[in-house]
Amino acid sequence: MADTSRDLEAAPRMVAHGGNLHEAAQRYGIGLDEWIDLSTGINPHGYPVPPVPPSAWRRLPDDGDGFAACAARYYGAPHAQHVLPVAGSQAAIRALPALLPPARVAIAPLTYGEYAPAFTQAGHTVVPLDIAADTLPDDVTHAVVVNPNNPTATLVARDTLLRWHTQLAARSGTLIVDEAFVDAFAATRAATLADAVDRDGLVVLRSPGKFFGLAGARCGFALAQPALLAALRARLGAWTVSGPARHAVTHAFEDNAWQAAMRARLATEGERLAALLASHGFTPHATPLYAWIADARAAQLQDALAARAVWTRRFDAPASLRFGLPASEDEWQRFASALAQAMQAMQATG
Repeated sequence: MADTSRDLEAAPRMVAHGGNLHEAAQRYGIGLDEWIDLSTGINPHGYPVPPVPPSAWRRLPDDGDGFAACAARYYGAPHAQHVLPVAGSQAAIRALPALLPPARVAIAPLTYGEYAPAFTQAGHTVVPLDIAADTLPDDVTHAVVVNPNNPTATLVARDTLLRWHTQLAARSGTLIVDEAFVDAFAATRAATLADAVDRDGLVVLRSPGKFFGLAGARCGFALAQPALLAALRARLGAWTVSGPARHAVTHAFEDNAWQAAMRARLATEGERLAALLASHGFTPHATPLYAWIADARAAQLQDALAARAVWTRRFDAPASLRFGLPASEDEWQRFASALAQAMQAMQATG
């Protein structure tokens, strides 16, 4: 029998994510239905998908159904040829590095954790990205920016991103901008680079999972020049987005009234979340969908909240927590009570 232990040791570890509620329930011995899950930053008021027609289940997904054109209209891309539907932006994150010449790629030290291992596995050298810098180092060929950043909520200005892209394009490099959370902002069009993806060396990744609350659809979009999208399509293969997912996302993209009402609602709830955290002495950095606090007591606070059936997302460098939005007024009240109790317990134990 072949010894696979060496191969297993060399296999890349899975990146930790929020949403691991079963793990929390088992660890703390609290029933799954009793939890408030604030660990993902996904809109808890998801889009009300209309009934799925039987044909969406029976037929293979058809690229001639206008799905890419619908996404191009919603995102403001120049043309449908600049949009490729994928099985969640995660699929593109894993595939894109292999399509770029190996080089030094700048990625923020604390950002969405899938990028660094994907680029490393494809032979790139990952170096820290200073998202406050005006210019990129001369030895950097590619850069990845999550905008707004997950989890720190930092939003890099559009002009800065375009300046970085100009620098990288002059080196035959690529700027990848992950805009998974940008839809929730009222001024989305002022922040996104979706309208600029006809430029060489620019890739924008978008996802309906966060703002529309459709993470389970596993649908995302890569926006870029047609030649790069053709290479990505060849690597990912056919039928990347299911018929039911296409049905749900199409309706969500075309429902302008729901989008406007939801952006207003999330703005209010995001401010409420930030205010609640600030009332306990924290300095929150927030988007409409989540708030992030850096605090040396992050691990202790996560544990104290989990003991009260509130699950959050913790990061270690720096020690910090990210909080998503409660789903109902009852959850808001329970979360506020649990947070107050957790802070009192932490103070009592020093």
